[in-house]
Amino acid sequence: MNIFLTGATGFLGGRLIRNLLEDGHTVYILARNLDKANTLKENLPFSLQGSVNILQGDIVQPNFGFPKRIVEQLMNKIDIFYHLAALVKFDHDLRDTLMEMNYQGTKEALKVAENIGADKFIHVSTAYTVGVSNQGEEKLYDLNQGFNNPYEESKALAEHEVFRYQDKMDVSIFRPAIIVGDSKTGEADSAFTLYGFMRGLELFKRRLERKASMEKVHLVGSKNGTSNLVPVDYVADILTIAATEAKKNTIYNVINPAPPTNREILNTIKHHLKFDDLGIYEKGTSFLLSPVEEQLNGMLNVFEPYLDRSISFADTNTQELLAESPVAHLNMTDEVLNIIVRAYFEPNMGKVHV
Repeated sequence: MNIFLTGATGFLGGRLIRNLLEDGHTVYILARNLDKANTLKENLPFSLQGSVNILQGDIVQPNFGFPKRIVEQLMNKIDIFYHLAALVKFDHDLRDTLMEMNYQGTKEALKVAENIGADKFIHVSTAYTVGVSNQGEEKLYDLNQGFNNPYEESKALAEHEVFRYQDKMDVSIFRPAIIVGDSKTGEADSAFTLYGFMRGLELFKRRLERKASMEKVHLVGSKNGTSNLVPVDYVADILTIAATEAKKNTIYNVINPAPPTNREILNTIKHHLKFDDLGIYEKGTSFLLSPVEEQLNGMLNVFEPYLDRSISFADTNTQELLAESPVAHLNMTDEVLNIIVRAYFEPNMGKVHV
């Protein structure tokens, strides 16, 4: 098939493209940065490079800024349109940028997909459109519910926009939870989510070391709260199956059915960071933060909504999708968590670029 992708040069996109190429498909990728796209192509096996077509454009521009001849070349040629492009940041002061990239960008992607006659539109969203609720379902959420940040809200708005096109082409939505490195090697290419959190702890530890102050410090959160981590290879494999098996007008939660607790994650990070003087104050209990602890929690405040809760996600649709495939339902062991965290702090173990 001929497959068009946005966000192809991102953390997940690169893995998905290789899967699709190995399955014999031809891909057309939208690239704002041609150097990055060419590097992606050159790093593929030579036998696959001829099936990659790079088109320079911008997700937020009408028709992606393509000249008329490019649009005409794509007309009635694309079987599947994957929309992965997104900005993953939780800062409230980036609201306008997040809305432009994640919401308006999705609007433009849908318009382009319709204009060129794509048969199927696969939208990659996030499990955290669940907002402030602790019950994740495989359906559209009410836009009047509460959201923790403009990232979640922008992605929820985009999901509703996707379903407005269900009479014009087959649409489906895939909602990965927190995407982390490869389950076998830990290899990653991300500065967001778990990696941003680990980077913050690493920088803070260095600051304490420079001050020769290694007093016990605490994050505020829930020790038994969970963080829903999903390896990038699992997500890419599911999206690859989606090319032929995704049902129209269907939402798939791509989640970890048995996510690690915050205590387990923090203990693993502490071990590899060699930061034994780090603990957790249970939110809702009585404690007094020291000035140093206030600095630490201030540095990591964008992650606060995810450190004191346990969300239960349904993924019945995803399990049905996997039922007849060679991909098993996720079983992320302690060993896999250790591989992923270790690969960040010991980059020679895998290829981690953050």
